[in-house]
Amino acid sequence: MGNQVIKLSATAQEELIASYRAHSVNPPPHARFSAKTPQCVITVYNSGKVMFQGRDADTEAAKWGTSIKKEPSVPKNVLPEGFSDWSVIGSDEVGKGDYFGPLVVVAAYVPKEKIALVKELGVKDSKLLSDTEIVRIAKDLHVTITYQKATLHNPAYNKMQRTMTQGKMTAIAHNAALSALLQKLDATPDAILIDQFAEKNIYYNHLRSEKAVVKDDVYFSTKAEGLHVAVAAASILARALFLKEMDKLSATLGVTLPKGAGAKVDQVAADLILRYGQSCLNEVAKVHFANTKKAIRLSELKR
Repeated sequence: MGNQVIKLSATAQEELIASYRAHSVNPPPHARFSAKTPQCVITVYNSGKVMFQGRDADTEAAKWGTSIKKEPSVPKNVLPEGFSDWSVIGSDEVGKGDYFGPLVVVAAYVPKEKIALVKELGVKDSKLLSDTEIVRIAKDLHVTITYQKATLHNPAYNKMQRTMTQGKMTAIAHNAALSALLQKLDATPDAILIDQFAEKNIYYNHLRSEKAVVKDDVYFSTKAEGLHVAVAAASILARALFLKEMDKLSATLGVTLPKGAGAKVDQVAADLILRYGQSCLNEVAKVHFANTKKAIRLSELKR
């Protein structure tokens, strides 16, 4: 039996957890997450260390790092002085943690001459806004700035997930939105800022098979919505588009689909299985989430 231990940053841990969420089991003491695949047990400890045990431990660990991975000595979130006043493309995603609905990425360009206007529209960290406010602000942004969306609807998402992690799908969607937006623009942005969901080296490793990869003047930072209004605008637009898609799916099914991935989601998914059959989840949900197994069990109890 192999045994490998690596250390990951908080963002890399989140990506790993999302990747193995479908195989989650109760974690041991002092651990925040544990998963069991047919050939490997993965445990994320509160210290940030990740242990891989089993026949495929070396292979699985190699996907994320090597033996107590050293973090870069250069601070990750340091941006050039005056960055908040630059003409910037911001990129962010919504729906990654929601069982129902698509994964939506938006890249939005805010030139420096429109920064004050965009702020005047009420753009700020989307987590501080209600869904009603987000929809209203997004309508104004739609006619004020140039942006590009990349939406992975559930059937496509589920097909891609068979061969790649959620992190890789997210990276591909970000790159697609950025590439399309750059082609739209007449101007050249000063920089691109991606709300960091993966370490820079992992992000570009995900894109190694893509034909065209956006790399010039790209920065990564956590909590990027507070560092440039372009990321906040992208987040609001992505959220509004996600809400619109959720409304469409709800109308089609005749039931209001809940957001997130909690107990209410399990109940609604179970009801959908009873009404339409388990295959319907492929059209409206991210079926690799643990919610699917829970919903199946609930539906069997209700029969």
